[in-house]
Amino acid sequence: MESMVKITAAEVNKLRQTTGAGMMDCKKALVEAEGDFDKAIEILRKKGQKVAANRADRESTEGAAIAKVNDAKTVGVAIVLGCETDFVGKNESFVELANQLADLAFNYNSQDAFLAADFGGMTVADKLIEQTGVIGEKLQINAFEKIEAPFVGSYIHAGNKIATLVGLSANVDGAEVVAKDVAMQVAAMNPIALDQDGVDQSVIDKEIEIAKDQLRQEGKPEAMLDNIAKGKLNRFFKDNTLVNQDFIKDSKLSVANYVKSIGNDVKVVNFKRVALG
Repeated sequence: MESMVKITAAEVNKLRQTTGAGMMDCKKALVEAEGDFDKAIEILRKKGQKVAANRADRESTEGAAIAKVNDAKTVGVAIVLGCETDFVGKNESFVELANQLADLAFNYNSQDAFLAADFGGMTVADKLIEQTGVIGEKLQINAFEKIEAPFVGSYIHAGNKIATLVGLSANVDGAEVVAKDVAMQVAAMNPIALDQDGVDQSVIDKEIEIAKDQLRQEGKPEAMLDNIAKGKLNRFFKDNTLVNQDFIKDSKLSVANYVKSIGNDVKVVNFKRVALG
């Protein structure tokens, strides 16, 4: 039997604004809740939980990668809000949600703390479940990164596919341009570490082994292998560590030397890269 409570268009609209759910879903929830606004929100959230449970095994490899820097340019955050399809990932309200979540992320140092944070009266984790019900696709935070440095710059690659952060050792004239350029480098070249000291020993051992195997196949004498393998390892560092890479806008310069163009003592101290997939 339908409730005798009259549901007004204004109430439906208010629920729609609060939850992002469709007009008919909002009306049904308000009717079921007999006009109780909070109960209607709970009904929509339960619908989201049901949809989320049904889609738990889906891949959320599309979405939006967002990087933001605070006004002082000393803290940067980068997150990926994942969904199932490119169509939803490009949706304006989905990208807006990703931006709102990135703004909130500044206040937290880990993904777990961020997911437990308050977002409009519910946790971020609950908001994602609610929006899963609204959108009908699995939503989740696929990446959360934060850096602090004397100067932080950011870059978001076209279509929110990749977002990067770069920390410099000083806030000097030209830092804005240089940090952005290096953040673009990180997006394009996907370095595995800042410099050779940041490369995991297991990766180094594996690269040396690969180099030696190649040299043996080429018939090089065993006594020469160590020295030649070291040369190949240096090449690996040059290609795969940020400060040693050729700068994409001027291959005559390494990234480290390009950064020095705004001050001999200026260095890259940190970077993070998040991407869809």
